[in-house]
Amino acid sequence: MSARVLVVILNWRTPDMTLRATEATLAAMEGVEGAVTVVDNDSGDGSFERMRDAVAARGWGRVRVLQSGRNGGFGAGNNAGIRAGLPDGRPDFVLVLNSDAFPRPDAIRALRDHLLAHPRAAFAGSCLVDETGTPQLSTFRFPTIPGQFEGAARTGPLTRLLARWVVPVPVPERSCRVDWLAGASLMMRMDALDEIGLFDERFFLYFEETDLCLRLARAGHEVHFVRDSVVMHIDSGTTGAKDWDEVPGYWYESRWHYFEKNHGRAYALAATAAQVAGGLLHRLRSLLAGRRPDEPRRFLRRLVAHDLRALFGPARTAAGPAPQAAGRISENN
Repeated sequence: MSARVLVVILNWRTPDMTLRATEATLAAMEGVEGAVTVVDNDSGDGSFERMRDAVAARGWGRVRVLQSGRNGGFGAGNNAGIRAGLPDGRPDFVLVLNSDAFPRPDAIRALRDHLLAHPRAAFAGSCLVDETGTPQLSTFRFPTIPGQFEGAARTGPLTRLLARWVVPVPVPERSCRVDWLAGASLMMRMDALDEIGLFDERFFLYFEETDLCLRLARAGHEVHFVRDSVVMHIDSGTTGAKDWDEVPGYWYESRWHYFEKNHGRAYALAATAAQVAGGLLHRLRSLLAGRRPDEPRRFLRRLVAHDLRALFGPARTAAGPAPQAAGRISENN
């Protein structure tokens, strides 16, 4: 039996770019059974109508445009597309694709074929490249207390000493297993999603794919980076993160929720203390070198203030409520 793929592309106020990504996706779906669902995350700017009309005018029969009804963030919007399923039933695989990501013609087949050939792998992610073809960082280790300290300190001796905990992993030269991958182009087995649940919608943006991959690993499955699946990605084209003067509040909320949910409050507090210590070390080194610290404005102050409020706020259970599983909902659509 052939494996069917559902591609979910989430839009928020980038209709032209989303249509470009959809066009590239259709070319990459040649020879792949399945369909494309574009989810408008309640843009409120006419994006939904514009994309719906464009899809109809271009005769893209494999594409449908849905309205999420609320902007619940990255996870909630993608969950809406996953739950909708294929127009005629349930997919075998779901590819979550950013609206600023443009797959090469063989990229989707490469992910599908890799998952078919590697039964222990439940998730497979593409090699992301920029407009010049240069690979982007998309492979990572799970965040830990030592990793938080190293990432904030940014000094060579500490990085070498704490190498096993450094979160970013240099782009591998070949396909391999990793802890987690950036969610710009990530294919997932529906059976695995049935087992572990969909994205946790308490994350608005950031850390949701980290959490999902950690839940997958704890269930005994693997995440693979697929070097032959190449996707051109306009880095931060949808979130604007590269232009941040200050880190938005939802980043702090997602970070705290990730650590508290998966490791408990004491661990979350220790991770914050480690990041602050590393950040102060970075500031001291910057001061001695006569340069400005390489961090957004008021970052450490806001991190401490947010996490203290979270620490003394209403308690959550360490694991949190289980995200809703994919189940068999898609078969009824």
